Formats: sequence, structure tokens, C-alpha cells
Amino acid sequence: MISISKSLFSKINLARLTAVAFLLAVGIPEANAFRSSAIAEAKLDAISGVQAVQAASPANPRTMTFPQLKFQFPKTERVQLKNGMVVYLLQDRELPLVSLTSYLNVGSLYEPDAKVGLAALTGATLRSGGTLKTAPEQLDRELEFMASSIESGMNADNANVSFSTLSKNLDRTLALFAEVVREPAFDPARIELAKSHAIEGIRRQNDDPKGVAGRELTRAIYAGHPLGRIPTVATVNAITRDDLIAFHKRYFYPANMILAVSGDFDRAELLKKLEALFGDWPNQNAPFPVVPKPNEEMTPAVLHVQKEVNQSVIRMGHIGIDKNNPDLYAIKVMDYILGGGFTSRLTQEIRSNQGLAYNVDAYFDPGRRFKGPFIAETETKVESTARTIKLLESIITGMTQAEVSEAELQLAKDSIINSFIFAFEKSSAVVAQQARLEFYGYPKGYLENYRDNIARVTRADVLRVAKQYLRPDAMKLVVVGDEKKFDQPLSVFGKVQEIKLNNNK
Repeated sequence: MISISKSLFSKINLARLTAVAFLLAVGIPEANAFRSSAIAEAKLDAISGVQAVQAASPANPRTMTFPQLKFQFPKTERVQLKNGMVVYLLQDRELPLVSLTSYLNVGSLYEPDAKVGLAALTGATLRSGGTLKTAPEQLDRELEFMASSIESGMNADNANVSFSTLSKNLDRTLALFAEVVREPAFDPARIELAKSHAIEGIRRQNDDPKGVAGRELTRAIYAGHPLGRIPTVATVNAITRDDLIAFHKRYFYPANMILAVSGDFDRAELLKKLEALFGDWPNQNAPFPVVPKPNEEMTPAVLHVQKEVNQSVIRMGHIGIDKNNPDLYAIKVMDYILGGGFTSRLTQEIRSNQGLAYNVDAYFDPGRRFKGPFIAETETKVESTARTIKLLESIITGMTQAEVSEAELQLAKDSIINSFIFAFEKSSAVVAQQARLEFYGYPKGYLENYRDNIARVTRADVLRVAKQYLRPDAMKLVVVGDEKKFDQPLSVFGKVQEIKLNNNK
């Protein structure tokens, strides 16, 4: 009350009221007249004080309005060197750091059947195996001394070599990076060490039920295609140092490479150094091997991997879409509604309402070279395996039968659009994203038009793409779990194929 009265009455009127009280107490006759005048003025003061407090009250957030936010894309620069190498640049002087990432068009898609694992082994030893000028141990020590790092790796459809360094050490780190990319030594001892790690990984890969389920689903969807191959002990043992040298020579050349550089650097000096380090690197003319498209025929299958665990791992899916699909944006909105977050239909029913799983989701993974998969996944206690599978199937089927609600649609679109800007938090991510868009051949304006394309999706669009691309009748179902404890046999979903785990020897 004291703080409120102080905010409602001025200091002058508080003094007047205090004086009146004193005069009345001591019996002065004029006090009554003075009292009436002081009270009248105090009332007016209180009214204005209340009005001031009301004016200062916070606005109702439900009725507040804001101007539309405008997001400007950070501008990167594209430069092509004389040898055909493409370089994306984005200067950022905030910290004395420089990051570089390179992308090369090579991967396990191009390794021979008898030597599956060649691409991964090449990527692992490209950096760790040293260079023709710098031995592995010396390279390790020098990078550690400068607080720099150079890393390399290779997956299905690209290889990348990257570095991070203090700007004062840029010249030397860039020179070592050029050595790693152009002149890897593939040190025999480091190759043997990498092969040992790969073989140990193969022998332990069946320890993780989730890893088993994901691997077997991929093999089922891409049966007979390079995307469905996995290395074995035999294929890794068949790889020689000469294979790594030949694989590198065949696919590493400037016109097959895109660089993304960000941080504290001088543009002119950097381009001059790149020309000096890579200008005499010759290009290759040999055509790339032809990799056939995956089989797009969809047939259902039920695959079981017996494993005595308390929780069943459930994966189901089929062949999906690629990045050039014209319905990509409607599919992304459908993904979000079906299985894209805590408000998705799968999460609300299977997790929140039924309490059958902690995590459940479903999504299309658009392929960049070939069509990617649609995948639905969850884990549940063994005793609720069949019940959870039925719920998954029914919710997916429900997406194809009726339009989503306006609230679901709006929430999905708002979430996708509002989260878009978080892909541009770091300059290294911005410039790398621009490089990847060119590397994979995305259309011009893809990022600039992304939010508008999402915003244009309608309820009718979502239903149309659900009917066209979701095939609940043609799912490959993989379950890793203890069949003795299932609430119903998996045969209720179709003929069961048992997969025997043999550590892929």
C-alpha cells in the first residue's frame, strides 16, 4: 500500500495531507477548511496517478501487432579459378578465424562391388595418412601447434576436406590443406590402422538395435543398388593402398571440386594463394561410371531380426522422392503434420495419448542424386510391438483419406518458415550452403523462394501429395526385437523374412 500511495499522490499533496492531520490534532480552527481543499486536490492527484499507472500497464500480447519481419540473405561471392575450381567467399571479421570446406563429386556410389568400403577408407586416410611432403606424425604435430585442424571424409555421393584455423596461421594451414587434397601419401601404417578400425566397426555393428534396423531397411529399399550396399570384413580386407591411390587420382581434380571459405581473410590475397596452390593441378577427362537408378517398384515386405531386448525397434518405409520433385514443398508440410514434431499426429497419438513410445517420427528424405526414402520409425516395449505398428500404419493411411485441419496446416507452415533463418546463424554455414546448392544442382532461387513456396501450400495440396507419394500398402517393415514376447506375431502383417546376424563376414 505504501508503494501504491506513493505512486498515486504527488509529494506536495502528501505533505499537505500530513500537515492537515497535524493541525487537526492540535485543534487549530482553520484546519477544517484547509482539510477540504487538500482532500479535493489529493483526489484529482490520485485520479491522474491511476490513469498514469493504467497507461503504463503492459499491452495484451493477444492483441499486439508487429510489422512483418524481413530477412535478407547474407551475400556470398562466387569466383571461378582458371583451372575450373569454384570458390564461394564470405568475409566475417568478428573473430580471427577462417574456415574452409571443399566438396568433391565422388563417393561410395562409384566403388566396385568387391571393394565396398573403399570410399570411406579413402576419406579416412586422406588426411590421417599424411602427404608426399609432410609425414603423418609431422602433420599431426604442426596442426596441433597452430591450433588448426584439417579433416576429411567421404559418404555415398560426396567427399569433403575441410579446415579451421586462426587467421594468422591461414597461409600455412592452406598450404597443408592443398597437400592433403592434391598429394596424399596414404601411409601404409595409417591405412592398416584405418582398416582395423573399419573391421572392428563391422564386427560390432550388430550391437546397436537401432543401427541394425536402419541398415536393414536401407538394404531392403535399395536392394541391388549401390545405395543398399554395406561393407563386410571380406570387402575391406580386399582393399589395397594402390586402390586408394587410384580412387583419389580418378576423382580428385579442380573442376570436380567446390570450395566454401568464410571468416577473417583478405579476398584478393586468398584468391592469389588459391591460384598459386592449385593453378597447375591438372583436370581429368575420363567419364564418370554410370550408376543405374534404384528400382522404383514398391512391394511390401516384413523383415524380423531376432534380438533379446526389452524394446522393439520398428522401421518402415519405401522409395521416396528426389530434390527436383515439384511437390517438394507440399511434402515438407505433410511431413511436419504427420511426424515432424511434438504436435505431429504420430507423436500426439503414439506418445502422448497411448504412451507407447518416447520418440516417433516420419519423413521423406529427398535424394540429391537419386530418389531418397520415406521412413517412419519408433521404439516401443516388446509387448506392444504389433499394436504400435498398427497405429503407425493407420495414422499414415489416415493422411491419405482426408484433408488436414486448417490449424494443422498453419502450424506446420509457420514452424517451417520461422525455423528457416536458423540455417544462417554462422557465416561458415551460409557459405557452405551456397556451395552445396551448386554442387547438387539445385535451381536458382531455391533459398530465396523457399518460404514463399511453403506458404502457398494448401490443405488440398497436402492431401494430394499424401495420396500420391505415401504407400502404406507397400511398406518395407523391419522389426528388431524378441518375437517370443510380441503381443501378436509379425505374420499378421505379412510373410515374415528372418534376417540372421552374422557380423557381415
